[in-house]
Amino acid sequence: MAEKILVTGADGFIGSHLVEALLRQGREVRAFVYYHPYSESGWLSDLDPQLRSGLELYPGDVRDPGRVDGAMNGVSTVFHLAALIGIPYSYHAPASYLQTNVLGTQHILDAALRHQVSKVLITSSSEVYGSARYIPMDEAHPRQAQSPYSASKIAADALAQSYHLSFGLPVVIVRPFNTYGPRQSLRAFIPTVIQQLLGGASELELGDLTPTRDLLYVEDTVNGFLALDQSGLFIGEDVQLASGREYGMLEVLQIIEDLTGRTVVFSQVPERMRPERSEVRRLCGSMEKISRTAWHPQTDLRAGLTRTIEWFRLIGPHPGDAPGFRL
Repeated sequence: MAEKILVTGADGFIGSHLVEALLRQGREVRAFVYYHPYSESGWLSDLDPQLRSGLELYPGDVRDPGRVDGAMNGVSTVFHLAALIGIPYSYHAPASYLQTNVLGTQHILDAALRHQVSKVLITSSSEVYGSARYIPMDEAHPRQAQSPYSASKIAADALAQSYHLSFGLPVVIVRPFNTYGPRQSLRAFIPTVIQQLLGGASELELGDLTPTRDLLYVEDTVNGFLALDQSGLFIGEDVQLASGREYGMLEVLQIIEDLTGRTVVFSQVPERMRPERSEVRRLCGSMEKISRTAWHPQTDLRAGLTRTIEWFRLIGPHPGDAPGFRL
């Protein structure tokens, strides 16, 4: 009997790409999807119908321990991506982030322990570091909770490590830097700029364009998850997926303008800016640790943006696309 893989947040941006990659490998996947009345399967509805034969949809909510326990039954490996992810909303509803990102992660860990799952890959975030104190940032970089969202992810990471040290649960904490690509929510900078330029906008209202980010195309992020699953390395540790290069948001905007053949006038508005002390000014990660798996990014920024723009031209955002409980 083939081993079954559980993916939480499977209907979201990164999660749906990960499910698709696992199915292409011939793996049996149970997709834990966040139930809502608009689109139970989210981006999974876009998958090739031939791939879906190995897919089991399991609607639920990671805040519900009973539903999580049912999802864990009979699986060998868990990729936990379900999270509440919109940073701006975390300023207004921090309790929601604790309930989903921390308590939801505890439910995953408890159920994995009960069902003796062989490996749990917990999805972290480069936001746990706050603004870089040195470049490139490695896994030893200090944590700084510059938003309620980042605080919830720091807590979830610490909880996962505690389950390894206290109970021997085989966890790997996977920390992707900023991922972009097809299916990303319009809440994020790159897709909202692309969508507006393709829609003919000549003026954009944006936030602060001075921060830098280490950007990964979604296919590279997914391949990093798969490499960590297959390697058997880093049990009980955290390991980041990064490119080792940082880009300012103004530079990214200019590349998108060039690729779309459009030029826009932009203004920076306070409503789209984080509180000053909450803004993460620089993020640029080291690849030294992950390189032990032979993983490295295959897609440079210009190529990744080209593919993302083409996807938006052909498909565009999902009708139900909105900030939610998915990665």
